Amino acid sequence: MNVFIAKLLMYHEIQRLHAEGYSLSKIGALVGVNRKTVRKYLGMSEQEFADYQDTILERKKQLLPYEQFVKGKLLKYRDTSAAQMHDWLKEHFSDFPNVNPKTVFNFVHWVRVKHNLPIVHQMREYESVPETDYGKQAQVDFGEYTMRTSVDSRIKVYFFSMMLSRSRYKYVWFTLRPFTSEIAVFAHEKAFQFFDGVPEEIVYDQDKVFLVSENKGDLILTSVFRQYVQGQGFKLRFCRKFDPESKGKIENVIKYIKRNFLYNRTFFNEETLNEEALAWLRRTANGLPHSFTRKEPLSEWRIERSHLRNFKPTAVQAPTITYMVRKDNTISWKGNFYSVPYGTYRGRGSCVVVREENGELLLLIPESLVEVCRHKIVLEKGLKVINTDHKRNKALRVEEMALAVANQFSMPLIAKDWLAEIYKIKSRYMRDQLQIVQQALSDPDTRRVAEDAMIFCHRNKIYSAGDFKAIIDQQLKDLKPKDDLQGVHILNPLSGHKLDKNIQPQKSSINDYQQLMKK
Repeated sequence: MNVFIAKLLMYHEIQRLHAEGYSLSKIGALVGVNRKTVRKYLGMSEQEFADYQDTILERKKQLLPYEQFVKGKLLKYRDTSAAQMHDWLKEHFSDFPNVNPKTVFNFVHWVRVKHNLPIVHQMREYESVPETDYGKQAQVDFGEYTMRTSVDSRIKVYFFSMMLSRSRYKYVWFTLRPFTSEIAVFAHEKAFQFFDGVPEEIVYDQDKVFLVSENKGDLILTSVFRQYVQGQGFKLRFCRKFDPESKGKIENVIKYIKRNFLYNRTFFNEETLNEEALAWLRRTANGLPHSFTRKEPLSEWRIERSHLRNFKPTAVQAPTITYMVRKDNTISWKGNFYSVPYGTYRGRGSCVVVREENGELLLLIPESLVEVCRHKIVLEKGLKVINTDHKRNKALRVEEMALAVANQFSMPLIAKDWLAEIYKIKSRYMRDQLQIVQQALSDPDTRRVAEDAMIFCHRNKIYSAGDFKAIIDQQLKDLKPKDDLQGVHILNPLSGHKLDKNIQPQKSSINDYQQLMKK
């Protein structure tokens, strides 16, 4: 469209929106110009606007001396960008002015329009290829997607997808760990089991999961993947680099998984996501007619299955399943929440490996597989299985914690000796003992008598934080000022003491009542 006509249409659109009552800011947002420009155009008649556009076209251009250079480059290289042209101008002309990149962009555009030099892109030639035979080929690709969790946080999932080229029968498998050769081999096993057979050939990208080096055409496979391919006996075909369109079928499947299955889906855990994926494959991805073949992939797979090579399961170690740790230091597993030790959650991405063993749930550190904790598996749903020991703050070692508490006393040597004796007697509960002492030192009301209480306990061989706290409470009670009870006799017939015979109760005078009755 001619630039002048486009500007004129914008002018009339601004006039129309203003007549309908839109504000300047709203008109600017709708049209795509600044509100000050809107105000300027509203103050012009149509003829004034046309004259204004003519002055813009006739305006002297700062880069006009470089027109022939830009024209020559564009004649030779039609797809040159304005940014590259800007760099060429600075390279070839030492006196090139310091201008805004937008100025160069506008000038290059003006040269293109003036000399009719539009951008020409290299178009790739395509041709239709015949459908492969049944059982001949499958295509593989990987994807990743960021999902929203049940606690409104974000988590990245990785997935493997394989599709039989003829029937369009699809498989997808999800994991929370980036793919390695071992995990990719396990995903192949899952796919072949799902297809109930192995295709003759599989098409891949040149991915580092499968290849060590391209080696100028002599592709070198990773040792794990090479051994697996030799065992299963299928052929390999790797696409050239930066050429994903040569396996466009699986590329479309990756988009389909993201837009149809994963979009707006809530992540709970890895196991649940894979169960939901299998259900989606049954009812939608493989259950509805394909948009191109107009045939149902499931029906086509029933034909293709007989053309697949027999699948011989390989002893492949299953990758560990990880579960996200929630902010409250729990994990969600099969409808229940199981606690993990305090401090396991260390921000977004914190996770543990989950295993079942002899009716117990084992939680392990993902990298080293060191046991974090274990729980008895409960069969009910909707329960919180909490280990009270997990609530304690175990960030510090007991020895470090005891030293820190002892140093808060004015006589730390005596305090260390006293705490050491407590540790000998109650080593299993030493952290709880130290927390009681720490709480007494942290409270301003109890701290002033905690020193005396500690010395008293040390001197009298009282090695218990509970008794230490009871002594503090008694000292505070003794220091509390007593009420003024002078002239008041405490009568307690249950105390076992005889009452004072000289105590006489007060008596009211009958005259007081008679005076009141007369009134």
